[in-house]
Amino acid sequence: MVLDEVSRCGQQLYFADMLRRVRLMTPGPVRRRAEPPAMPSPSPLPVKHRQLALYPPHGRDLRRAQERGFPEADAPEVAAALKAAADAYARRHGLEYATAQGLDRGLRILLALQDTPGAPFRASDVLLLRDLHLPARPLLKLLSHIDMLDDDRIPSVVPWFREVTADFPEPMAAELNTWFELMLAGSTTAPRLKARSPRWIRRMMRSALPALRTWTARGKDSLRAITRDDVLDVLPDSATPRANMLQGLRHILRPLKRRRIIFTDPTARIFCGMPTATIPLPVEVTDLRQILQDQTAPRAALSALVIFHALTSRELRTALTTGLRDGRLFLPNRTVLLADPVRDRLTAYLDHRNSRWPRTANPHLFLSQTTACGVEPVSHVWVNDVLGMPARRLREDRLLHEAEATGGDPRRICDLFGLTVGAALRYTSTVDQAGLVDYNLRNAGPRPRLTPTGLAEWVLDGPEGSLSDSESTR
Repeated sequence: MVLDEVSRCGQQLYFADMLRRVRLMTPGPVRRRAEPPAMPSPSPLPVKHRQLALYPPHGRDLRRAQERGFPEADAPEVAAALKAAADAYARRHGLEYATAQGLDRGLRILLALQDTPGAPFRASDVLLLRDLHLPARPLLKLLSHIDMLDDDRIPSVVPWFREVTADFPEPMAAELNTWFELMLAGSTTAPRLKARSPRWIRRMMRSALPALRTWTARGKDSLRAITRDDVLDVLPDSATPRANMLQGLRHILRPLKRRRIIFTDPTARIFCGMPTATIPLPVEVTDLRQILQDQTAPRAALSALVIFHALTSRELRTALTTGLRDGRLFLPNRTVLLADPVRDRLTAYLDHRNSRWPRTANPHLFLSQTTACGVEPVSHVWVNDVLGMPARRLREDRLLHEAEATGGDPRRICDLFGLTVGAALRYTSTVDQAGLVDYNLRNAGPRPRLTPTGLAEWVLDGPEGSLSDSESTR
């Protein structure tokens, strides 16, 4: 077997001592393997104990402490480990020199204030560093990344919930508090519940508050005393408020029923219909021109992407710089062929981005002063603030007039913008509405077929209500 394999693959012959003689005739420097530098043993962070203080400090004034000087912490190993972690975090996220120095100084101050060196830092102590103009938010992200953060902050929804339920009777307030704790933290025991966001909790509570206050005024001191007739009596007559209130009551009473806090769910088998569908309205052309002609690079780029290509706020937030290439923007669900005005504005924005944050490691296309020091996307609030109006309005304007230009063809809208058929029908159903046509003629004049070239020339340069033959027939 071996001879067959050698015959098929060939053989390599060597003369005895030939390699050794060549080495002796041409001696070279002896190469030795470089020893790796001695690395200090990593400090165990965080420590498993915490020294309790006899008199915990309250209301620390770091400005006064800065005037007198902070003491040096007697924990060199912990300080070296924190400094190494801060340097690695600054290099990974491309932080500027001033921000990196602020991280190092903030960690030294926090370590000097600690009673137990090496224990997790409290978030409330980190936020005090804002009085010294130190980067508190990047510090929170760094400490959370290295598992050195004790987040003792109270969510803003907690005091809000206590305030809105302060006037309720004690039994009803206790039942609502049980529901609030379940929704905020969730439950891993049967019946299991998924933790909800504070925004969702606020929305459900606001929807149910009118009914809860009405029942309290009528002498109902507990949710156990609520019947089906009580629910039907407080529901509004109109479709949308009725659906919202019933939804809020169901999301409160159903988990309490499953936890056996109340005996029955009075909202069961109550049908209230669907919320009234809203009609999208166009944006005035003067507002569109004002936004597109703005010299601010972020606003011009954001508005161009929404006005020309109807990107959602989520798509704007999650768009990556690597997805912008070859005159296209590659999104998870579709690929957008960018119009020429959009390319020009994106080029100007990229120049602004590179000059403002040349060392950032954030992969997202749009950055803010806060997200440039991390890797997370910008918020919906930032997008709307930069645009000066909700991005949803600009997107609806683009979809609405695409429906007008195509004669109400839902397939065209689905192919261009990635909408479902049901979402596209919301815009195509407005094509034959006389009131909407009168609104367009009164405020914006007749619009061209919304090709990128025609839209650019009409919105940016053309006078209101006037179209050339090439624009109207394209």
